[in-house]
Amino acid sequence: MKKNLSVIMAAILAAASLAGCGSSKPAETTAAATTAAATEAASTEAATEAAAETTAAAEESKTDVAAQGSGEIAEIPTDFTTITPGKLTIGTSPDFAPYEFYHVNDGTPELAGFDIALAQRIADDLGLELQVVPMDFDGILMELQNGNIDLGISGFTPTPERAQTFDFSDLYYTGGQAFVIRGADSDKYKDYADFDGLPVGAQNGSIQMDLAQKNTPNANIIGLAKVTDIIPELVSGKLEGAFIETPVAEQYIKNYPELKIAWDVEYDTEGYAIALKKGSDLLPAVNAVVNNVLSDGSMDEYITTAQELASDDGNVFEGQLDENGKAAAN
Repeated sequence: MKKNLSVIMAAILAAASLAGCGSSKPAETTAAATTAAATEAASTEAATEAAAETTAAAEESKTDVAAQGSGEIAEIPTDFTTITPGKLTIGTSPDFAPYEFYHVNDGTPELAGFDIALAQRIADDLGLELQVVPMDFDGILMELQNGNIDLGISGFTPTPERAQTFDFSDLYYTGGQAFVIRGADSDKYKDYADFDGLPVGAQNGSIQMDLAQKNTPNANIIGLAKVTDIIPELVSGKLEGAFIETPVAEQYIKNYPELKIAWDVEYDTEGYAIALKKGSDLLPAVNAVVNNVLSDGSMDEYITTAQELASDDGNVFEGQLDENGKAAAN
């Protein structure tokens, strides 16, 4: 399925500068004039220091953005192969808004999300037709290893364990991890120990499952195929808590205000990358495109557009389409 995404320009670059003021008055030798000059010099020095602090803060803010391109547009290598000539086949799990999901447009579900926009950009820059294969998250890496898809794009974290079996692109986005509960239980649950013996959810094959096993080892950990399976179980009380990626959790909470993020989950490896089969010759080309979308600001636009579509209540579907290509009821 090839999808062209319209991008809403959302990044506005602003620059501020401070300029010193000169004086054309004749030199004064009175004590008052000397005091005034000293005061003016002190003010100028303070303004200079403030400007320097503002600049430093701006630079620090820039470095706080976790995944940055080189600032230069990289040349795209052309020496690569794909499993189907002329096509780029990716596997994704469309139940992870704003990363990947379906946006229903005039009754027709269309793949959306910033992972999908990135995949389209990679295909376009490599001169290939994008072919998206929706599947459950825990099947993507298996399909990749079996050589049935070229790339796995579905919010993958390049853990050391995964890197033993797969190659990963440079990071294109950082998010975070969250522990989600019902807001009504805020006073009831204060730390992980409170969930001993209680049902806690996480997506099968995900980093969140690893976090559940690490942080709530004494809970009754329930693995589910999709995040869309976790949310109703949490709302209904069949789960008492769940580990969910932060931007995804925030998106769900907009639609399910009875849920809340109880706390952030500590995690050493923050960031998301594209998964490839070990030794894939696509890696240099993929990394060049990742660099370019970060350097030219396109990634920010993809994220903004995805968040806007994911907030379009009533027109978002997460999960697999039915045999007729329709969005079945969740």
